[in-house]
Amino acid sequence: MLTQDAQLQLILDLVGVFVFALSGGLVAVRKRLDLFGVLVLAGAAALGGGVMRDLLIGATPPVGLSDWRLVATASLAGVVTFLFHPGVARISKLVRILDAAGLAAFAVAGALKALGAGAGPMTAVLVGAITAIGGGMLRDLLAGQVPEVLRRELYAVPALLGAAVVVLAYRMHHLTETVVWSAVALVFVVRMTAVVLDLNAPTPLRTGDSA
Repeated sequence: MLTQDAQLQLILDLVGVFVFALSGGLVAVRKRLDLFGVLVLAGAAALGGGVMRDLLIGATPPVGLSDWRLVATASLAGVVTFLFHPGVARISKLVRILDAAGLAAFAVAGALKALGAGAGPMTAVLVGAITAIGGGMLRDLLAGQVPEVLRRELYAVPALLGAAVVVLAYRMHHLTETVVWSAVALVFVVRMTAVVLDLNAPTPLRTGDSA
């Protein structure tokens, strides 16, 4: 059964962990944190969403804390960022593209794992979205800034959309690897479109107050 495909789940998790760890490491470098701080933010960004996912569906201990491959991948990305951050910073646009890929991979992986654990449709969609955005929110909170998901472009919406596609295909008994990777591609395209066109969710109208 596809929702129990451990290899597919691992591939999606590794992709998401590596690219989100790069983004977490960059935030730490820009905040001028030391090596430990860089590793903490890289790990929080890379593993936080997956840990939240596993706790929500009762999969303990979370793979983000128990699977050495995920921890090693996050640590490697953190060290790379620390050692080569001038180069990484120069390719920040590329990192943003990779961040969109991570969002897509985690949204789909989260929904798949929730379905495999017997979660209902709405729960699986929400778990997929939380998996995708949870690490970034934790990273930003640790760095003392408003999470990007709350203030920049469409971020949670693509994740919800990708997770919903997976859940719908599962309910219709048409969940295949082609559908899974198509959902990943959909999240990526919607996210990058939002970045390029600077599309944002609606914000409150100005009240005229300067505060």
